[in-house]
Amino acid sequence: MSKILFSHSYYYKLDPKQWKNNMPFPPLGTLYAASFMRKKGFEVDLFDTNLLDSPNSIVPILEKSKPKYLVIYDDGFNYLTKMCLTNMREACFEMIKIGKKHNCIVIISSSDSTDHYTEYLEKGADFVIKGEGEITLLELITNLERNNSITEINGIAYQEKKSVKVNKPRAVLQNLDELPLPAWDLVNIETYKKNWKQSGQEFTLNLATTRGCPYKCNWCAKPIYGNRYNAHSPEYIVNEIAYLQQEFGVKRFWMCDDIFGLKPNWVQEFNVELQKKKIQIGYFIQSRVDLLLKEDTIDALSESGLEEVWVGAESASQRILDAMDKGTQVSEIYDATRLLKQKNIKVAFFLQFGYLTETQEDIEKTIAMVKELLPDNIGISVSYPLPGTKFYEKVKDDLKLKSNWKDSDDLDMMFHGTYSSNYYRKLQRFVHKEYRKSQGIYHLKNFSFSIKKIKAIMKLGYYIPSAFLDKLVLKTLQNES
Repeated sequence: MSKILFSHSYYYKLDPKQWKNNMPFPPLGTLYAASFMRKKGFEVDLFDTNLLDSPNSIVPILEKSKPKYLVIYDDGFNYLTKMCLTNMREACFEMIKIGKKHNCIVIISSSDSTDHYTEYLEKGADFVIKGEGEITLLELITNLERNNSITEINGIAYQEKKSVKVNKPRAVLQNLDELPLPAWDLVNIETYKKNWKQSGQEFTLNLATTRGCPYKCNWCAKPIYGNRYNAHSPEYIVNEIAYLQQEFGVKRFWMCDDIFGLKPNWVQEFNVELQKKKIQIGYFIQSRVDLLLKEDTIDALSESGLEEVWVGAESASQRILDAMDKGTQVSEIYDATRLLKQKNIKVAFFLQFGYLTETQEDIEKTIAMVKELLPDNIGISVSYPLPGTKFYEKVKDDLKLKSNWKDSDDLDMMFHGTYSSNYYRKLQRFVHKEYRKSQGIYHLKNFSFSIKKIKAIMKLGYYIPSAFLDKLVLKTLQNES
């Protein structure tokens, strides 16, 4: 069968903040699609762009291998691709141009192309896959190989006689265990290990145990896997872990699900499977504070090797959480954080500023919560409207000049919020400083010999005056808004 070259359009070097972190993850979604097509008898290869400089790097690969199909299939499990960053969009447009120059049939699958398929078709893409891609890709290429009609293939957009055609949407895959293990053998794992070594963190690989999220936070886009929630069996995931340990010696994993362990008893069964095969791992996850408080979930997570959980705290203002349709209570953030700490599990907060109607009082509540609970880490963003969300519909009339960030550290307020972009950029840095200052003061009051704690105390000499100056600047920016 014809050769398929799989690639994707995320370049860490075009996202300076992420490149500086030195913690890249292979394109997991791409590896699933490549493995699936290989299982169906196609010859596949991977051009992994993650650690490269520019789209032009693909030219010698195309000249040498001459694939019939160039499939630019982004990793839908990576939240960075869901942000639809314009640096990556432009990179993809360039890859489309290069692919067509080398006589490839170019097929695109990504969050951004699902939302903006017309733009990708105008740039020369032959087909855009809308939503979950494996089954659609198989049907599309199979029909192209047989010269059959593609008008009845669900989940694609394409041009026909200079007009754009959009076929019916495709239902998501429910039995995820039908998929073969991702094509990890196509990845140069050693190049990833070298980057991780520079970060000072233990090398970590990414796994996805589920697809989708049933919750309806009104700012959260789900263009690929939607609101349905489907899970691999614990046996499937433990078998994949065993394979990755044997092949690459990896012992730490990032479970990149939107929500880990939502299915009743999944975490408990996962723990049993690990014990049965005598596999020991460390891992970190994303979850919800209300979910973590159910039954013995935290106990099972702790026993199975959970090291850290990132929770979507977002805000300490119940009014803002309710406006977001978050479905959680501020009290649950406090309860879950304390329970996790009791089990020696690190807890980290995703925080979001700038949501519609946010006031200074809401901001102060969130800062106070961070200083009181002292999570082990924080990630701060500002509200970011993406197509397909209720939030986007509320602010879309403001998005005429700019509708996407260029990289993940852009932090531009693209709609008319309470304060300016400059205010929120300064606020992001101020909250980080207040957080580090509070950590240092805590370690000073509860002193014990630790290099890490001593460093935190010594940095107070920077964070105390710096946070004070930032607070003055914020007051000025607040008054100017």
